Amino acid sequence: MKANRLYLSCALLPNLLLAACGDQNTRSPVQAPGAEKSTKTEVLEAGADVLQGKEPLRNMNIYLDGFHFYSGDMQGQMEAHHFCTKLNEDVIQAVIFDGNTADAKIMGVEYIISRRLFEKLPVEEKNLWHSHRYEVKSGTLVAPGIPDVAEHELMEQVVSTYGKTIHTWHTDRDKELPYGGPQLMMGFTQDGQIDTAMVGQRDRRMKISTAEKRRQRADIAAPDVLPGADAWEKGEVRQFEVTQRASAAHQH
Repeated sequence: MKANRLYLSCALLPNLLLAACGDQNTRSPVQAPGAEKSTKTEVLEAGADVLQGKEPLRNMNIYLDGFHFYSGDMQGQMEAHHFCTKLNEDVIQAVIFDGNTADAKIMGVEYIISRRLFEKLPVEEKNLWHSHRYEVKSGTLVAPGIPDVAEHELMEQVVSTYGKTIHTWHTDRDKELPYGGPQLMMGFTQDGQIDTAMVGQRDRRMKISTAEKRRQRADIAAPDVLPGADAWEKGEVRQFEVTQRASAAHQH
């Protein structure tokens, strides 16, 4: 059995542990406008739930909780709930929500790649990616609900990876609908950057200790961050902008 299926899904833990998984304790801060679901809609949903396949969703068996900020705007910080699929040993893809309950809103996506793949990226492309070294070693990135020993093993894999994160619904600001264009997000790289009150609120809600996570991970080997990542630290801020200019098909 693959390691990611062995311990990275709460569904594989004994039932008595499910209540501790921390996967139903963070409601979305957004109330989207719209009419309540009709009985007809609920019936259609129930039928679709039984009849339609959902393999891409079933493979999202890793849940990570951490924090992002807007590239170029350190003050724009938010908690991010990642539901991930490990495609192979070098690539993970994640859908990011603003909570972990049924009303959670999709904020965006993150692609996570190994150090080996990051080294091969073009120079300009590397500027769009952030490292996970500090997130792991600081204890701010967590995998709610799984045993400490399993989380430690998972973090040993994540510590040397790199992420490219794009938010499409800025739920820290837009409390009704996803306004504006996509935004490139970054990860924190050292102490003193993250809002400690925000982290404390997360810890109390999930009944964890970021400080204790940091102590537990002191033995995790963390290679130096490769050149090109976390480009904002060197003033190389990258951000998306929406324009009205038509571009050639397939052009980046």
